[in-house]
Amino acid sequence: MLSYRHAFHAGNFADVLKHLVLVHILEHLKRKDKPFCYIDTHAGAGMYALNSEFALKNREFESGIARLWRRSDMPAGVQRYVDRVRQCNQGKELAHYPGSPFIAATLMRKDDRLCLYDLHSTEFKFLHRLFEKDRRIRTFHADGLVDSLGLLPPKERRGLVLIDPSYELSDDYRLMIESLKKMHKRFATGIYALWYPVVERQRIRRLERQLQDSGIGNVALFELGIAPDSKGRGMTASGMAVINPPWTLAAEMQRELPWLADALGTEKQGNCRIVNLVHESAG
Repeated sequence: MLSYRHAFHAGNFADVLKHLVLVHILEHLKRKDKPFCYIDTHAGAGMYALNSEFALKNREFESGIARLWRRSDMPAGVQRYVDRVRQCNQGKELAHYPGSPFIAATLMRKDDRLCLYDLHSTEFKFLHRLFEKDRRIRTFHADGLVDSLGLLPPKERRGLVLIDPSYELSDDYRLMIESLKKMHKRFATGIYALWYPVVERQRIRRLERQLQDSGIGNVALFELGIAPDSKGRGMTASGMAVINPPWTLAAEMQRELPWLADALGTEKQGNCRIVNLVHESAG
């Protein structure tokens, strides 16, 4: 079932959280001179026009990046993220939103590597065209949850794996956990960032238990919501589960997520959640 197109959701509040965390992790990896590898299992098209038919259908970007675009009072980490988006737009108007691969590409150095996967034929076509001239980047028309396992451990022995499924099928949660355990077994010192939607809180509680029972240690959760949990209202929050998070990430999120909850929340009902789910010594 390959009907999902991220263009409908580009720049929404969930992207704000995902890409805020992504920027922080990559900036942390750059603090050392040694190169690293970035693997994106569900890369998407890489760049999205906010005046497209897809983006304008629900105008989700208006509850996300558009609310931050003209603000000048943002915390430093949020400002760094918004600056990445500004690099993709000429002048003062917000016309394009970069996906995770493009944001990563703007942060990578000449010796770092990007390995980008997408199984959707149309998305992959755009992705490949966007990066085909960049020698640092390889694109794969394949299932990233399965095929990226062959890249681990990367030759650099440092890196980040971003796992961002569409969750179209309930089985996506199980497959993601199974793949994550296999990846971690091969590359235990890597950083893994897993995005998840909060539609039904009970499903997220099961996901948390699965992570706790996985034998993987050092797992932190960071959630951003624009409304309280409520069945039938669609996605009211989203989260990032980060394995082996940079030691600076939690402190930065404690400063920035409350600010974002206030800035993006609906009728002042924004909320956030920061949890040390599994301690480093687990497993």
